[in-house]
Amino acid sequence: MDNNHLKLRLTILNFLQFFVWGAWLLSFGKYLGASLHFTGEQIGKIFMTMGLASLFMPGIMGIIADRWISPNKLYAFSHLIGAFLLYLASKESAFRPLYSVILIYLMLYMPTIALDNSICYCLLSRRGYDVVKVFPPIRVWGTIGFIIATWITDLMGWGTNATQLYFAAISSFILGAYALTLPDCGVTKSAEKKTLAQALGLDAFVLFKEKRMAIFLIFSMLLGAALQITNMWGEAFLHDFGNNPVYTNAFAVKYNGILMSLSQISETLFILTIPFFLKRFGIKRVMLMSMFAWFFRFGLFGIGSPTGWGLIALILSMIVYGMAFDFFNISGSLFVETEVDKKIRASAQGLFMIMTNGLGAMIGAYASGVIVDLFTKDGVRDWPHIWMTFSLYALIIAILFMILFKYKHEPEKIKNITH
Repeated sequence: MDNNHLKLRLTILNFLQFFVWGAWLLSFGKYLGASLHFTGEQIGKIFMTMGLASLFMPGIMGIIADRWISPNKLYAFSHLIGAFLLYLASKESAFRPLYSVILIYLMLYMPTIALDNSICYCLLSRRGYDVVKVFPPIRVWGTIGFIIATWITDLMGWGTNATQLYFAAISSFILGAYALTLPDCGVTKSAEKKTLAQALGLDAFVLFKEKRMAIFLIFSMLLGAALQITNMWGEAFLHDFGNNPVYTNAFAVKYNGILMSLSQISETLFILTIPFFLKRFGIKRVMLMSMFAWFFRFGLFGIGSPTGWGLIALILSMIVYGMAFDFFNISGSLFVETEVDKKIRASAQGLFMIMTNGLGAMIGAYASGVIVDLFTKDGVRDWPHIWMTFSLYALIIAILFMILFKYKHEPEKIKNITH
């Protein structure tokens, strides 16, 4: 296999990895509410499974890939079994069995994001590529895959029925079979074996002894609670406008998935601006930009509607999402990289992920469901008050972070790590 062929094959791998996710993630909350009539709390509990799976499964699967099963085979089997689980999920309409199936599925899917990276790093390094330079253009096709899958689900009208899960299941099976055809990375028998605690990032909990780092990690968890809220409720919110005859045929209602996917497009663009903003303003200000962007993300949803100025507000909300999501995740990761002793950097990054995509995501999923139920009367959701509640939460977090987190911008330190 020549080098260009390898890059193409890894591009396809990344495309399919996130295509599977895009087939159902944004529309699933809408399906659970509109078709299965789950309460907000029940929907929140189901989305909590994403955070729960992110707490420990990537570390466990990483140990398995390091010691016993090659990343390729573990990755492929996870998607093949995942395809069957998605099929089972499509057959369930009661809360408890659906919750169980989705939890098991995400325990397999969430670690494949890291395994995807490991496979790409392994194969690119083996061919002598500069991974830091070559991998990002490959990875961006994952976001493109997510967007295209979202559009297909939306255009085909699968967003409010179980067909989205069939679609995801078929995609997952194709990905699993495709992964088996890639060159095998093998099992790397390294001299230094990580313990389970190290793999999960638990040995980095010592960082809580340092005041500034403890404040950073706590705020990471609090802001992590916001990361998946619009993924959970965005399409359901737009879909509910269809109950008003004035908006039934509006583009934002009929193709709410396409409108929501503008957020992912914004994400791919804002990620390119991060080096400039970090060097110019520093990590603290960039993280504050993210927090205030979340304030506007939710607030613009609160005043948005499918037509006129309301539609402009919705589009602006999609645009600021890129800043809200990227600036926090990447600047937060860089803060950990620059401030933590190199002996525990890997564990510290794991802890950062636990606080954001694990604990934070779980808190956000459950709490948002409770808030949605709080503002629901006779089956009608008061979306303006729901979004303004989330917006106020983001504003409070931003103000407290600005006051409590002490950080001096050192441009040279940022320059060294972003090159």
